[in-house]
Amino acid sequence: MRYFLEIAYDGGRFHGWQVQPNALSVQEVLEDCLTKILREQISTTGSGRTDTGVHASQQFVHFDTGQQLDPQHVVYRLNRLLPDDIAAINLYLVTDEAHARYDAFARTYHYHITLTRNPFKRYYAWHNSQLLDVEKMNEAAAILLKYEDFTTFSKVKGDTKHYRCNMYEALWQQEEEELVFTIRANRFLRGMVRLVVGALVDVGRGKLTVQAFEQIIASQDRSKASGAAPAEGLYLAKVEYPEHIFKV
Repeated sequence: MRYFLEIAYDGGRFHGWQVQPNALSVQEVLEDCLTKILREQISTTGSGRTDTGVHASQQFVHFDTGQQLDPQHVVYRLNRLLPDDIAAINLYLVTDEAHARYDAFARTYHYHITLTRNPFKRYYAWHNSQLLDVEKMNEAAAILLKYEDFTTFSKVKGDTKHYRCNMYEALWQQEEEELVFTIRANRFLRGMVRLVVGALVDVGRGKLTVQAFEQIIASQDRSKASGAAPAEGLYLAKVEYPEHIFKV
């Protein structure tokens, strides 16, 4: 049987989602807890790989087991065993072919920027004391929806086969003393959102014009991109799937 597990985590002390040698990952901790609870070796596949320090308010993983599970009981036991910076939210029985990564048709990220110094958000947002032109940042963000190839905003090294993404939404909104960027697409390249935010903030600071921002995208040249925004402000916020893969 295949299950989708919905989780959330504070990525501050983890070296990203994916298991890696000599570094603590969310996946490693989760698999260890699932293995202990179910008393069989459990391997998980995530909807995507968040980088070191990046958070998730919603992440999905799938795993297989020969057992018929009680979702509420498993979630309860997981939350008693998991560390405080990872939470199990729900467990869903899905079709045997359902895939947490490949069946997701949309993913949404949020990026938080604090406009005033806030010691309680120093690990959860990027503090920016400079005056930002949000109107120009949104003008530039709207340009993202015109393009499909985001080579400019990809990491140089990696196993990515292509750099095409279908962009559905890109918008800055002010919420009290924060700016929140929402970006939604069918897929994202590794490190892409932080590179996009870095460039948009340069537009807001006046270091980059809206026209120059578009030229950078069109160039498909990673060396022309701005620096990446800090990891602590980034959250994987929503992952969307077709309803038919969930068994009622």
